[in-house]
Amino acid sequence: MPKESALSDALTHVRVRDCMNPGTLTCGADDSLQDVAAIMANHRVHAVVITTANADRPAGVVSDLDVVAAVASGADCSAHQAAATEALTISADEPLRDAAQLMSEHGVSHLVVVDSSGGSPVGVLSTLDIATAYANS
Repeated sequence: MPKESALSDALTHVRVRDCMNPGTLTCGADDSLQDVAAIMANHRVHAVVITTANADRPAGVVSDLDVVAAVASGADCSAHQAAATEALTISADEPLRDAAQLMSEHGVSHLVVVDSSGGSPVGVLSTLDIATAYANS
């Protein structure tokens, strides 16, 4: 079997829940970008999930690149205004390969991982998480 096919098979058997970062750091859509940057800096993460008022549905993702872009342009904006990343979700039970494909298709570096039963956010999966699984396969 060619190496690419074996790798695809290996990542098909790994589940998102096995590689994700459990829990989410969240902010409101109207939170200042400076506050979001502080969350990132204090917790040493690259993304913060924007949630709806009842905090059970992701409305967007603010990445470190969104913060950098706003700083570079001199924009003083809210989390929602700065978020260039779609709020893409994936079930914790999905194969990691499907997550990689979704990220690639949409050009995003983070997915919000949701509980398969209720759809509530349970974690975040980043491109680095996939790279780690790939390196260890």
